Amino acid sequence: MDRAELYLFDFNIQINYINNMPKKISPEIIQKIIKLRKTGHSLPEINKEVRVGYGSVFRYIQGVDILPEYKKPWHEKQGGSIKRMMIREEQATEKAEKSIFSLTKKEKMIFLVALYWGEGSKSDFNLMNSDPELIRVFIMGLREVFKVSIDRIRISIRIYEDLDKDQCLTFWSKMTGIPVEKIVSVQIIKGSKKGKLPYGMCRVRLLKGGDMLKYIKALKKKISGFFTLVA
Repeated sequence: MDRAELYLFDFNIQINYINNMPKKISPEIIQKIIKLRKTGHSLPEINKEVRVGYGSVFRYIQGVDILPEYKKPWHEKQGGSIKRMMIREEQATEKAEKSIFSLTKKEKMIFLVALYWGEGSKSDFNLMNSDPELIRVFIMGLREVFKVSIDRIRISIRIYEDLDKDQCLTFWSKMTGIPVEKIVSVQIIKGSKKGKLPYGMCRVRLLKGGDMLKYIKALKKKISGFFTLVA
């Protein structure tokens, strides 16, 4: 009896083995994808027409130019997509404004615990992320909700070698409220991430943060207890 059979026997668990091998696409379908692209069809339109995954369609339309006579309708469709996206964003913003007017201290605490649960270290109190807004909210929350003194907060940054170190230091100083000269360290990594991580990543640590980490873990455990599986 192998391991999978043993699990089935002991726990009555159904195990489904999925074949992840990509389906081979015929040359005829590939040519149809290219032709549809040349005639100004969008990725979703091609996907619907040939019934091939988005990833495969995207791969075969790379470098395919839209024919001149189809460029105008193509640009009009692009403009329509952008307009629809903007409308949906406005609707989402309006819905959010109606849903949340303000946050109590307890609600902010729950949010910060969830934030640390998802992004923070489990071994010592530190959190690293490239999202400036996330870092800003976390530090403001530590100071406002948990009454952490600014003197206990330590900032370090990690950047790639193609980024401007001084510019990154100034940026994170502004976002965190920590003076540049108080930023503990700058770690420079080989490689290029300028497009994806324009200011690198910021790590927030807390001096003597052991008790805070224990408190966060206890709060997380308490909060998670209020959520139960729905039958």
